[in-house]
Amino acid sequence: MLRVDSLTKCFDSGAAVSAVSFEVSKGEVVGFLGKNGAGKSTTMRMICGVLDPDAGDARLQGRSILTDRHQAQRLIGYLPEGAPLYQDMNPLDYLAFLGACHGLARHALRHAMDRAIADTRIGDVAHRRVASLSKGYRRRVALAGALLTDPPFLLLDEPMDGLDPVQKQAMRALIRRMSAEKGILISTHTLEDVATMCSRALIIDEGRLIADLTPEDLARKHPEGLEAAFIELISTPQAGRS
Repeated sequence: MLRVDSLTKCFDSGAAVSAVSFEVSKGEVVGFLGKNGAGKSTTMRMICGVLDPDAGDARLQGRSILTDRHQAQRLIGYLPEGAPLYQDMNPLDYLAFLGACHGLARHALRHAMDRAIADTRIGDVAHRRVASLSKGYRRRVALAGALLTDPPFLLLDEPMDGLDPVQKQAMRALIRRMSAEKGILISTHTLEDVATMCSRALIIDEGRLIADLTPEDLARKHPEGLEAAFIELISTPQAGRS
């Protein structure tokens, strides 16, 4: 579904991402973990074509994000960090606008909107201005936009940010349900999300991928479990890693 090959990005401060490579298959939910500034969001922005890499490529079902960008982007539902939205729109207007951008016909758009609204449970705020919504509801509206065209691959950057415990439970259930037919890459700081949703965990530190393993294998690396193992791994100097 997704193949990332040696993605690299440098800024004035140095290399933000260095030769990151991995794959995500249909039916997988893969957690993307790391400290703030480790390179998670930069990698995800390169995968979806928002940011051009300095080297490397990402392919969605074989389509290069560099040489076949529009076709590759049609396969991606992207929930960016911070969930940027048009504050003066309501969720219905926002989804209709996105549908028009995708060229959906009226009947298809209505069906797509109904499905996305039901999946993200935003029907009770569908007519309210985005600016009046809580952080959690704004996150869910942005997710509805990512799901609108029912894309085969989802890139979700901190999807649980701002959600209350009940909303988080519903979000995890939705992601697990969707995972049967999609490939999903989730950037998260919450180890509970990885334990309950993910089949693999990718760990990035200082722009380099340092681990690709199952949550169970990660947890076995430390007697105190998943969180302790993750902290120990990212706290180990790169020169000392096997």
